[in-house]
Amino acid sequence: MASRVGNPKAEAQVSEGTAKSQPNSNNADSAPKKQRVKRPNYNEIHAKPLPLEVYPLPTFIPHNPISIVRIAVSLISHSIRRPSSHLVIHKAYFSPETQSIHVTDPKSIRALWEQGFWGKGSLSRSEPHWLDQEKRRRGLDAVQTSEEYTRGRREERRQMKLERAKAQREAIEEQLRKEGKVVSETQIEDLVDEGLFAESPKGTLYSTDSDKPLASTTETENAIISAVSKSAGQNPLVPDAVIEDQEHLQLTLEEAFFLCYVLGVLEVSNNHVAVQPTELIRLFCQHSLFLATETLRSPVPLSQDDVVAIAPDNAFVLKYIVFHHFRSLGWVVRPGTKFGCDYLLYLRGPAFHHAEFAVMILPAYSHPYWSEDPVRAAASRKKENRDWWWLHRLNRVQTQARKTLMLVHVEVPPPWDENGAKRIDISKVLVNYHVRETIWKRWSMNRNRD
Repeated sequence: MASRVGNPKAEAQVSEGTAKSQPNSNNADSAPKKQRVKRPNYNEIHAKPLPLEVYPLPTFIPHNPISIVRIAVSLISHSIRRPSSHLVIHKAYFSPETQSIHVTDPKSIRALWEQGFWGKGSLSRSEPHWLDQEKRRRGLDAVQTSEEYTRGRREERRQMKLERAKAQREAIEEQLRKEGKVVSETQIEDLVDEGLFAESPKGTLYSTDSDKPLASTTETENAIISAVSKSAGQNPLVPDAVIEDQEHLQLTLEEAFFLCYVLGVLEVSNNHVAVQPTELIRLFCQHSLFLATETLRSPVPLSQDDVVAIAPDNAFVLKYIVFHHFRSLGWVVRPGTKFGCDYLLYLRGPAFHHAEFAVMILPAYSHPYWSEDPVRAAASRKKENRDWWWLHRLNRVQTQARKTLMLVHVEVPPPWDENGAKRIDISKVLVNYHVRETIWKRWSMNRNRD
């Protein structure tokens, strides 16, 4: 029976190497780790999908009779004292200059954003957080994002380099004038162009026959550094200073109308007068004429008292029909101007996922009313026609952005506002419209195999 004998020298080397590696591992474990900034709990912040209070019934458990008693008690208590789902009615006003709705109350701004991602900050890209950024910029808040810190440090270094280069050139030019090497009217740029001196990329001048700089500007650099530090500290950073929030929440017309008509949690005023939803739809349609086709544009500015009949293919009506459709299905609908489409559909919201679908609205005139008259038929075909180049460009953009293009066809009914009544029955108007969804994807031979 053969036995294997190990090499004692090799075993000694292995044990010695293991002994040496243990202190290193201990040092690595004992080294303090840098704490990462804790992200906000978005599941807790955006727990409510809508700005409403919901009172669900207790869960029914078939094998537990007590659950039936709990449900009965809840039903009786709700019938005796009916709870209100609209605890707060948010106030807003219509801005004809920006074609949007403005919300200025800070509590309403946070509530509308956190409970459904409504609107956007007027001074922010999406979420209204201008006040937090301003506090961090002034040093009133210790919490600072890495992006803001890096941007601030880069700007400080850039300003420091510019001031240092300027002071170096002035000091060198003055020294050369004192030594008589440069005439008072001669500039350093002329000497560098003539080849008498060489200039480094940082702005330092060298003689052509020496590697040493012409002048030592250490004192000047120190003076610049102290001056910049003093100028940075001139702004009073008082911890208790109050900064006025200059940002407001900007709602689109479709978002405001959904909050006002469907949910009933928003009150929109125009010229300090509250506007009812039956009158609000006419106001929004009147101020969306510049987005409609050429035939719907008015050459004369409209006043508040003018009553203009709403066309069935009004831009606001078509966009609201699509907005209402997807919001009712549970999607978070956001404007898609950034990606060249009408809307972006989010599964839960921008804080959780990227947009999954890019929506493009197309009017469809399939009702017999639009084909009865030749003039009407030609006008409707012109409005709904799109060429292949338009479709390819749109699909190419969405493919590069990793979004699925969705073409939403809205069936336009015959005119329903010929009389121009001031109050409109909105429910009867919405029933006349129908929506068809078409998913458009770019077929690839490598990705779409059978």
